[in-house]
Amino acid sequence: MNRDLQELPRFDDNLSFLYFEKGRIEQDMKAVAYFYLDKRVPIPVETINLLMLGPGTTVTHEAIKRIADSRCLLAWVGESGVRFYSAGYAGTYSARNLLRQAFVYSHDIERMNVIRRLYSRRFGEELDHQTTIEQCRGREGARVRKAYQLAAQKYGVEWSGRKYDQENWGAGSVINRALSTANACLYGICHAAILTVGCSPGIGFIHTGKQLSFVYDIADLYKTEISIPIAFQEAQAPAAVSSRVREACRDAFRTSKLMKRIIPDILEVLYGDRSAGESETITTGRDVAVNV
Repeated sequence: MNRDLQELPRFDDNLSFLYFEKGRIEQDMKAVAYFYLDKRVPIPVETINLLMLGPGTTVTHEAIKRIADSRCLLAWVGESGVRFYSAGYAGTYSARNLLRQAFVYSHDIERMNVIRRLYSRRFGEELDHQTTIEQCRGREGARVRKAYQLAAQKYGVEWSGRKYDQENWGAGSVINRALSTANACLYGICHAAILTVGCSPGIGFIHTGKQLSFVYDIADLYKTEISIPIAFQEAQAPAAVSSRVREACRDAFRTSKLMKRIIPDILEVLYGDRSAGESETITTGRDVAVNV
């Protein structure tokens, strides 16, 4: 049977991410490999969702072409994957989900429905219909601060609040570096999933005004389950905490079946109970009909 050329790659069948620094990535025969000193490491880009390139990494034009053909997202990040600088493109050719995202963002009622679904999926609690977005953010912040305190008590880690300086990474506490590293891994996977379904990472609902606002919205669904416990657990020992956190995230993404959950969660947040596969014509109020 012929495969549709626009068919999406199976995001959930792929590996989550690989992180490289201080080396070069080149085309190697018909594949891609990482080279550092006398080492050569093949990179299976066809089965990876995200390549994170840290400081000191270079990549050739031919390697970029091969990575793009494989629909693997390439992200340029800071040391230990902590700061996001830029990313390539990977995703679907259809704009349907992007149109839906833009539509619900620009309509107050639909936008609040998305915010309620995000809150409900994250905390298992329905928001009252009179709740404003500011009140939602306040409640969310209180719950997250409580999650930090409970994790600190469970793992015996000293906690004095979320504090870090992106310009002075080494000056942060062990736990804050661990949290930043874990969140960076989670953001990268969510970013890749958002691009895979053709949505914009910048059109967020609870988070707004940032290039990765929707990434933060989606990643928040999994922080208390994955990144916060991992960070506090690994912060019990300060040595090589960033690399240990990345390895723990990789394992947790697999055991929690996160790759199978992200895309259905994105579509449920945007469409609600209505199937994302059903076409519906919505009048925008400007005499324009949009199929979403």
